[in-house]
Amino acid sequence: MNEFMQSPLFMYLIVPLLICLSRIIDVSLGTLRIILVSKGAKKLAPVLGFFEVLIWLIAIGQVMQNLTNVYNYFAYALGFALGNYVGIIIEHKIALGMVVLRVITRHEATKLIDFFKKSDYGITILEANDGFEPVSVIFTIIKRSNLPVIVTNIKKYNPGAFYSVEDVRFVSNAIFPTTSNWRKFKLNPLANLRKAK
Repeated sequence: MNEFMQSPLFMYLIVPLLICLSRIIDVSLGTLRIILVSKGAKKLAPVLGFFEVLIWLIAIGQVMQNLTNVYNYFAYALGFALGNYVGIIIEHKIALGMVVLRVITRHEATKLIDFFKKSDYGITILEANDGFEPVSVIFTIIKRSNLPVIVTNIKKYNPGAFYSVEDVRFVSNAIFPTTSNWRKFKLNPLANLRKAK
C-alpha cells in the first residue's frame, strides 16, 4: 500500500483527480449555501457550510503536502471552475424560492390573463403607456419551479411580450395554485381555457 501511494500513478493522477473532485463538491456546496443564505434558510445553510469547509480543508491539505506537484495546482483550479458550473446547474434544477414576474405586452392579453386566473395565480394588471402606445402590465409572484411552464405560455399567448423575472426573499399573502389544479392545468392548459369560456 505504501509503495502504491508513492508511485507516479498515485501522485500524478489519483491525487490530482481527488483534489479536483473535492473542489467540485465543495464549490458546488458553496454555491448552494450562498443561495440558501439569500433565501433565509437558517437550518440547511450552516450544514452545507460545515461540509463545504471540511472538504475544502482536505483538498487544500493535499495541495500543501505536495507543493512540488504542479498537477495538483491545475486540479485545484479546474475543480474550482467546474464546481461553479455544477453549482449553477444544480441551482437551476432545484429552482428554490419564489420570483416576481412582470409581463409587458402591447397585444391584447386576455388569453394570457385567463391562463394566470385559471391556474389560480394572483395577478395585478395595470394599463399603461410605453411612450408610444398603450400596454398591459401584468405582475405576479410565482414559484421558480413553475417558471418554465409560465414562460412557455407567455410565448404562446403573447409572443412579442416583454417579461422580466426577479428573485423574492419573502412574500406575504401570495396566491398560489393548488397542487392538483396546477398539475391539471400544466398537462392541458387549452382544455382549461375552453372550460372557462
